[in-house]
Amino acid sequence: MKNIIIASTSTLHGGEYLDYLLPELQSFFENVKELLFIPYARPSGISHDDYTKKVSEAFAKINIVVKGIHEFENPIEALEKAHGIFTGGGNTFLLVSQLYKNNVIDTLEKVVKNGTPYLGTSAGSNICGLTMSTTNDMPIVYPPSFRTLGFVSFNINPHYLDPTEGSTHMGETRETRINEFHHFNPQPVVGLREGSWLEVKGDSVKLKGNLTARIFKRNETPIEVAPETELNDLK
Repeated sequence: MKNIIIASTSTLHGGEYLDYLLPELQSFFENVKELLFIPYARPSGISHDDYTKKVSEAFAKINIVVKGIHEFENPIEALEKAHGIFTGGGNTFLLVSQLYKNNVIDTLEKVVKNGTPYLGTSAGSNICGLTMSTTNDMPIVYPPSFRTLGFVSFNINPHYLDPTEGSTHMGETRETRINEFHHFNPQPVVGLREGSWLEVKGDSVKLKGNLTARIFKRNETPIEVAPETELNDLK
């Protein structure tokens, strides 16, 4: 049974890394003493070791030890033996490229669909959808495919931003870009605002946090859904 948290972000404005989610994660990873971290997205170009250290310091607050997947000689075996997995944010193109390059994307998909608890934030959440095509990131590298893990039957846009009233910015809004996506792709998109997450338990997909999420379907007017809404039928 799938057991997943798909969070829009790791850090809220004015807060520390993962602080807002730690109470939830303490329960979510209650049977996990050592967590496998996937640092491939490398925010701001941070090294795998430094990124893993940052994550280790956060999870130490709830008495969980963190090991980076790059520390293992056999990353496939590391995934198969992991009691819990976390993929952090950064650049989604780089993350997906590395998942393919290291031949771990299929194993990651398999173990999580078989029940290994998984946490994704930002880029690590983007890859939970059908494709990575609704990322906000620049294509700094070119992955062999945009296909991702398909833990949910739609795409995800983390860090979803509403248009700022009175702004003189003339570029595309996030909604405009998602509408462009729907000219070429059929699947719905969930715009996750900061501080929101999706809780996936088996076939249940539920919006959590204090904010609504914006749901985009092809050729339909976007709608807002409230926290605790089930999104099981969104496809």
